[in-house]
Amino acid sequence: MIFGLDGVEIGLLIVLLCLFGGILSGFPVAFAIGGAGIISFGIIALLDAQGVLIHQAIDTGTDAYREVLATGVHRDDVSTFRYPDLPRVEVPLFEGGWEQAINRNLSFVVNRMNERVFAGQSIETLLAVLMFVMMGIVLERSKIAEDLLTTMAKVFGPLPGGLAVSVVVVGAFLAASTGIVGATVVTMGLLSLPTMLRNGYSPELSTGVIAASGTLGQIIPPSIVIVLLGTLAGDLYSTAQEARAQSVGCSDALTLLGKPAVVSVGTLFQAAMLPGVMLAGLYALYAFGYAVVNPSKAPSVQLESSAGGEIITRREGLTWFLALPIVLIGGAVLLGQVGVIGSQVVRAVQTETSGVEGGLLRTNVSEQCQAAMIDLHGQDRWDASVAARAAGAEAVAAEEAAPADGAEGTDEAAPEAAAPVPNAPPIGTGVATLAVLFGLTLIVARGVAPSASPVPLAVGAGGIALMLLLDAFVIHSGMSSAETLVILLIPLIIVIWAMRHAAGRLSRNELIRVVFPPLVLIVAVLGSILGGITNPTPAAALGAAGAIMLAAYRKLKEEGRSGQVILIATYATILMILAGVNFDLRINQETVTVVTWLAFLVAFTAYMVAFFGVLYGVWVLYRGSVMSPVVRETAKVTSMVFTILIGSQLLNLVVISFGGEHYIQQFLKSFDSEFKVFLIVMLVMFILGFVLDFLEIIYIVVPIVGPVIYGGTMDPKWVTIMIAVNLQTSFLTPPFGFALFYLRGVAPPQVTTGHIYRGVAPFVVIQVVGLALLWAFPGIVSIIPDLIPN
Repeated sequence: MIFGLDGVEIGLLIVLLCLFGGILSGFPVAFAIGGAGIISFGIIALLDAQGVLIHQAIDTGTDAYREVLATGVHRDDVSTFRYPDLPRVEVPLFEGGWEQAINRNLSFVVNRMNERVFAGQSIETLLAVLMFVMMGIVLERSKIAEDLLTTMAKVFGPLPGGLAVSVVVVGAFLAASTGIVGATVVTMGLLSLPTMLRNGYSPELSTGVIAASGTLGQIIPPSIVIVLLGTLAGDLYSTAQEARAQSVGCSDALTLLGKPAVVSVGTLFQAAMLPGVMLAGLYALYAFGYAVVNPSKAPSVQLESSAGGEIITRREGLTWFLALPIVLIGGAVLLGQVGVIGSQVVRAVQTETSGVEGGLLRTNVSEQCQAAMIDLHGQDRWDASVAARAAGAEAVAAEEAAPADGAEGTDEAAPEAAAPVPNAPPIGTGVATLAVLFGLTLIVARGVAPSASPVPLAVGAGGIALMLLLDAFVIHSGMSSAETLVILLIPLIIVIWAMRHAAGRLSRNELIRVVFPPLVLIVAVLGSILGGITNPTPAAALGAAGAIMLAAYRKLKEEGRSGQVILIATYATILMILAGVNFDLRINQETVTVVTWLAFLVAFTAYMVAFFGVLYGVWVLYRGSVMSPVVRETAKVTSMVFTILIGSQLLNLVVISFGGEHYIQQFLKSFDSEFKVFLIVMLVMFILGFVLDFLEIIYIVVPIVGPVIYGGTMDPKWVTIMIAVNLQTSFLTPPFGFALFYLRGVAPPQVTTGHIYRGVAPFVVIQVVGLALLWAFPGIVSIIPDLIPN
């Protein structure tokens, strides 16, 4: 033993030193990680062959070991950390020699690459990375950030610290539309930093708020970090819970948990919304508080405004832009809570679990599994499940004893499917959502031009009211989509007519004119994911196509040409989505109705028009020398991500080969509290964030500690979002924070590296405060996923 350290501990130190050495060498990180794995394996294999590295393992052939197992302890829970007094035996790190370890690693590499990179279940989700990256780069090249920064500076500039607050707002907005940290930091550094310094802002506050706001794209959806972390977390959570279930005598995780052991990227997007908004709010609050305490270092600035439209009073602004939108949204949420608004779709699962709070549990299990389930869910839920199962068995027996109705009963059951669902909410979620969106548009349009005639907007409000009344009293849950559309056609025509007048008024306001196009794209992408319409990969494709059309439209306007083709393609995309959501478009069934054929033809025609619009947008951007650099940059970023994924898998397999992963997991399992274990993991990730990028931490550290932190009772959504916020901090921590490098590259000469380091220090503290709030109030993570049904 060297320095009294176990051979596995020395092996881990060698891997760590080789990894840091490779990163600090200046060699591309994507290749340095794989190289560090190969070099460290060679060093460890050489020392092990010379008998230098010795592992002190527990002797499993002793009576003391058998006595521990006799007490009911699982063999995987017996370790030198938890039972240090057990007899030990000296063994080499590679039991079969380093040659056998190489053969095993090569097969593992092929299997891991096939599972996680080339043909695994997560490959479809990983494709979202490519399209989200392209979406962000296209929007960055379309100069949307420049318009947003200029407009928001005019809005927030008169406030104390207003320019800093405007940077936070734009950073959050760009995070939801681009999510590219480097592009956001560079753009805001080039545009906002000179303006802030010229108006007397301190270099520390200016650089700190720009660097911190640029990192919001790592937590606010659509976040590449959450996509990468979510695909990995889903596999780790499922595997860890299966192992946990089998360790307590249950057949699978579904039996133990009473629900599937699944965590999806879409659910994580929902969970990340409030934490991201909370961090942005903390940034803005700090900037405002700094300006109040140090007014000379963050003065209010009155920039020249070129906003169109009429001047509105403070009372009108508060009424139309704050009070009424809050009443409208709050009223819809309240009606949803009392059952007036809600889903009108009935599922078999709902009837199966009725009467048992939390859902029905499997009760035909072993005594050991029963004890574990009662400990996890409580005696009341177990007793209720047993009673419900018994009642269900009696009902089945009675049904079997009754005379069979044959085909006649089957025929009579068919019309009942079209009958109204008992106790269904009178207003459907879809109609209510449309009503809220239309209502917000009319309210804001009225606030932009309060002196204009209110008649068109009032007619639109009447159309919305008529739509809600028809849904409540005429439409029922058993009606088809075609019948619903025919009934709502007249109020929809009225509302769309009013929307044309509202759009004309909104277009005269500079703020809305700048914010609205990317806001529509954000709502389309995030709304389709958060609303459960689709998963992140199709939503990312929609975002990439929408970004291309938006950039092409702006390019055409700059050239003084018509963007009518892009607008028609946009309307076709909306029509295609609505047809897909509301109609069954499957025409390969045995029986296809006329409505299905009509809906399919409409959707297919809309698809072809939208596809042509995307191709036309690509041609416009290519002709304007925009598309080529976008494709090159997208290829660079995605290639780096997947190369790091491959290299990190190689490094992980090296750690597994000499028992390093098992050693770390045994150390973590030696603690009695899973929250203490998670705290240790979070501290280690925070420290590693000073020298490692988020990609290395995701693909090197998380697979090692994942089976432990995802194998307990903690909510996997909360665990994953906590890790994501922690990884966001790695962009700000010197000396290797990427946001600091980006900002240093575009900062004026008078801004020193010391200014940047001192500027980000308070925001690193804010990140820690945000983590503490999420730790103390985990409901911040779960509230949106609980409100939105999957």
